[in-house]
Amino acid sequence: MVRELATRLTRVGIAEVEVACLGKRGPVADQIEAAGVTVTALGARGTFDFPIAMSRLNRLIGDGRFNTVLSFLVHANVMAAAVAGKFPEVRFFQSIQTTQRRPRWHWKLQSVAQESAKKIVVPSESVAAAAREWAGVQPEKIVVIPNAVDAAEFEDHRREAGADFAVGFLGRLDRVKRVGDLVEAMTCVQRPTHLHIFGEGKDRPKIAERIQTLGVGQYVTMHGAVLRPADALRQMDVLVLPSEAEGFGLVLIEAMAAGVAVVATDVAGIRDVVRDSENGLLVPVDSPMALAVAIERLRKDLPLRAKLIEAGLREVRERYAWDVVLPRYATLLA
Repeated sequence: MVRELATRLTRVGIAEVEVACLGKRGPVADQIEAAGVTVTALGARGTFDFPIAMSRLNRLIGDGRFNTVLSFLVHANVMAAAVAGKFPEVRFFQSIQTTQRRPRWHWKLQSVAQESAKKIVVPSESVAAAAREWAGVQPEKIVVIPNAVDAAEFEDHRREAGADFAVGFLGRLDRVKRVGDLVEAMTCVQRPTHLHIFGEGKDRPKIAERIQTLGVGQYVTMHGAVLRPADALRQMDVLVLPSEAEGFGLVLIEAMAAGVAVVATDVAGIRDVVRDSENGLLVPVDSPMALAVAIERLRKDLPLRAKLIEAGLREVRERYAWDVVLPRYATLLA
């Protein structure tokens, strides 16, 4: 979202944008600079580097080139709040993107950081509710602007029918995503079905162990990180997001744009995007059997799958395309 927002605001002339990342440079920084946007790495590798990174941010803002700072996620929000008092002429906006209740100290930090923000941008009403309840953000400070995708990037990445029914997960391998539930669901689905897991994270060893313990290794492939979501989605008939918490679930609208049916858990954040049996299927969290039933339903009911795909594509065009979302950021910045 940071990459797309920075490059698109610049490209259409809404704002002149530069990007700063808290840590070291990575692939996204290279992508942003390739689009003509300057990136500064503040070099924080951990808590003890915070003063150094803050000093660098001070110098960056102190150059006088900026009248607005928009920070994303709690660590960046705290960093921006720490320097905000030195720059009364600069507007500080923040972004909260999660409904994950833990770690609780994140919300405590956010409750302090939000005091220096003129507005708080959230992607869904569920995140707005979390920001009010857990960080004490006043309702008038909250601006709901959904995440967005460029549907054209996914149009030519539709999967051709294969022998196996292809189920996929795309995202961070973290406990909150509950990928292990999806692996367990593979013990209950009919064959031939194959699960493709795209992503990296600290839960990868546990997921790999779960695959071996359940004896489904021949039906599951862990692909690792993927640079372009469309490359992963073209290998799926169904995308499954079994998370216990989400702020929005960007991968859901990426799948919809790619013409891939979605199955997801009935939790805050996801419910803002997926309406059960209308543009996707919702199942209870922590229920591998419910995931398996939904997967089997989409395998067997081709008219239903076609209906969900068509509704998802329509949803992306009407609500989540950049030509719909970007003007809302333009209004915020104006």
